[in-house]
Amino acid sequence: MAVTPNNNSEDNFVYYNGRKLRKGFTTGTTATAATVAAIRTLLNQETQETVTVHAANGKTAIFDVEQTDFDTRQASCAIKKDGGDDQDATDGALIFATVKMRDDNEIHLDGGKGVGRVTKEGLANKPGMAAINPTPRRVITEAARDELGEKRGVNIVISVPEGERIAKLTYNPRLGIVGGISILGTSGVVTPMSESSWKHSISIEMNIHRKRGDNTLVLVPGNYGEDFAKEKLGIPNAKIVQMSNFVGYVLHETQRLGFTKVLIVGDLGKMIKVAGGIFSTHSKDADARAEIMVANLALMGGVSTDFLRKINQCLTTISMIKLINEAGYQAVYQMIANKIKQRAEKLLAHRKLHVEIDAVIFSHESGFLAASKPLQEIKGEWQ
Repeated sequence: MAVTPNNNSEDNFVYYNGRKLRKGFTTGTTATAATVAAIRTLLNQETQETVTVHAANGKTAIFDVEQTDFDTRQASCAIKKDGGDDQDATDGALIFATVKMRDDNEIHLDGGKGVGRVTKEGLANKPGMAAINPTPRRVITEAARDELGEKRGVNIVISVPEGERIAKLTYNPRLGIVGGISILGTSGVVTPMSESSWKHSISIEMNIHRKRGDNTLVLVPGNYGEDFAKEKLGIPNAKIVQMSNFVGYVLHETQRLGFTKVLIVGDLGKMIKVAGGIFSTHSKDADARAEIMVANLALMGGVSTDFLRKINQCLTTISMIKLINEAGYQAVYQMIANKIKQRAEKLLAHRKLHVEIDAVIFSHESGFLAASKPLQEIKGEWQ
């Protein structure tokens, strides 16, 4: 576990839903620590037990050195990534830095095994570069310079033996980063349950689409939506971005990045919230599914109060759909699809540029429910 000079300071914790959660350190800070440990090992020709470094935001971090291998020419040290109480795919991974002295005073930084390579335009690094983001790249090289002085140079290779496996649990495959994880961190500190890095990854993926010339985009909440869009609507995977629960954020990003046309494809259980003007669809933020369904059924007219009460008592949209289909009130799905379109376009109405939005809703159990325009028309536009 990484520690700080005052490990019990409130600055080392964040409170989330009444829980006290410990902050951790990013892959960038961890790689910095491994680099400093390796340089000190090489220069002093002795093993380092611990190493102290500064994260990008200036916070002091003290790491144990897990593994060391050195001779007179080069040294390699490993530091264990400590993400604190965050649910982080890279938590516990060993991050190695291997350093070799140069004949000049330059510092060269690259990625080795388990550190991804960029293959697409639109990311912070150019295609062909190791996925070591600008901030950790700067922090690593500055820390190396502090250790070396002005007259010595070094080659640094950051590697993560388990990186290729771990990367499958991250956004990297969607971003065109192949062969491993990214070395990340704008602050150097991991804040548990923070949504900012997740949102940032989605924005990066959307920017890749724009860089290659796309001005239309299909947004889905998750895997169910993506599978439905591909398998039932015939939409190519290259047009699809997963927005998770961040509907409002991602819609604003489509406008900022210059997309002119968006199709939202999602399960009713998520998308019914958008029909009610809820643009963060995680259950921790809002759950008005029954209320929104009851309101729309009531607006249809001719629906009994007893039936509305039954819908209001349903715990899931699956059980609502069963009752609605049995009673013959399927027209409510069209109302909801239309309102998703209306709410989404209204959200973006007061800024430029105009984004045309359509919506398709389905049930994972019963299939297609409704769309804001005829389904065949949507297929024709997006296939």
